[in-house]
Amino acid sequence: MAVAVVDRLSFAYPGGEPVLRDVSLRVEDGEHVLLLGSSGSGKSTLLRALAGLVPHFHGGRFSGSVAVGGIDTREARPSELAGTVASVFQDPEDQVVMAKVANEVAFGLENTGAPPDGIWPRVEEALALVGAEHLADRAVGELSGGELQRVTLASALALRPRLLLLDEPTSQLDPATAEAFFETVERLGCAVVVSEQRPARPLAHVGRVLFLEAGELALDAPRDEALPWLAEHRPLYLPHEPETVCRVRGVSFAYGANAVLAGASLDVRRGEIVALTGPNGAGKTTLALIASGLLEPDAGEVQHARAAYLAQDPGRHVVTERVLDEVALGADEQRAREALAKLDLAAFADRHPRDLSSGERERLALAAVLATGPELLVLDEPTRGVDPERKAALARLLRSEAPGRGTLVVTHDLPWAGEVADRVVELDVREGVHA
Repeated sequence: MAVAVVDRLSFAYPGGEPVLRDVSLRVEDGEHVLLLGSSGSGKSTLLRALAGLVPHFHGGRFSGSVAVGGIDTREARPSELAGTVASVFQDPEDQVVMAKVANEVAFGLENTGAPPDGIWPRVEEALALVGAEHLADRAVGELSGGELQRVTLASALALRPRLLLLDEPTSQLDPATAEAFFETVERLGCAVVVSEQRPARPLAHVGRVLFLEAGELALDAPRDEALPWLAEHRPLYLPHEPETVCRVRGVSFAYGANAVLAGASLDVRRGEIVALTGPNGAGKTTLALIASGLLEPDAGEVQHARAAYLAQDPGRHVVTERVLDEVALGADEQRAREALAKLDLAAFADRHPRDLSSGERERLALAAVLATGPELLVLDEPTRGVDPERKAALARLLRSEAPGRGTLVVTHDLPWAGEVADRVVELDVREGVHA
């Protein structure tokens, strides 16, 4: 059953030329659709028409029809569609009206006349859907951009719409948070239409693609058919080779008269985990320090994104008197708490770091590094002295975090490296780096 039907829609804003021209399409219940097109092609206007904001809120010349949930948008105000359609825009600050997160999510339910005894269970349900239940009591003004985006999505989902409209929803999000956002959206049972200028991520999570060009629908096809069309007609909209977050070229380094590296090269791309192996003395730690920008090579070139490095025996380097403060050194408190939770250390937030076991201090150091949100994560022997269960847990954590960053792991643990890494490269004493 179609939740939205657009029939020969044309629209022009007051005093302007048409921005939509004879557009017709249907969106079925539960269907996830990606809307592409250059700036000014009419994407946002089409979303506003599906929300009923065009023509009621913006005015202008409107012809054709749009029906959402069987309701003709020309005959119903946007507020009358609120139980059927919900929107998340690219500037979440423009959508929030309440001071507290839980009240913000409840606001739409109160305004659509939801039964009072059902409002707070739905608020909790919506926050849980986007992984933001821990934000319920936070002040909206204290949230990061990514947190605020999740709250606006929760506000929309609390309405239990049949159609969810997303207009550049990840424009303010870092890569890891953007990937998590689309993974959440993919699990939703309602119909979704998402407009994005960065199509690589949403292309992996939708079943259909629309392409608007100068207000006209140039493409409406299932994803598998849309990809060849995009490759031929709009190749820049397709995912390309992953971004390189670390490039080391021909580096050499010596400690005094002791030459350690000679002409070593290495790339780490966003989304991949690279294990760097080799015998003792091959220069693995030296190369890792150079890759993360902590050591200048004697020769060669190094380029890297924002990096974080976790040394061997990191538990020896704690500097604060409280676990939470240690992790919050490079991040705000909320990110610090989230990082502690990922490492199963949330219960120790108020403990002194020296009261932790050696293994717990190792995990604390990793939490402190992860909380900074690096684009390049460099870990030196992270499984040394770690039991099998914790090794497996670390592998799962690194894999779950992989999409938003590049990860370089120095290790002698070849079985574990084979489990976690996308690539294993060996640093030979005489021959340099090779796969």
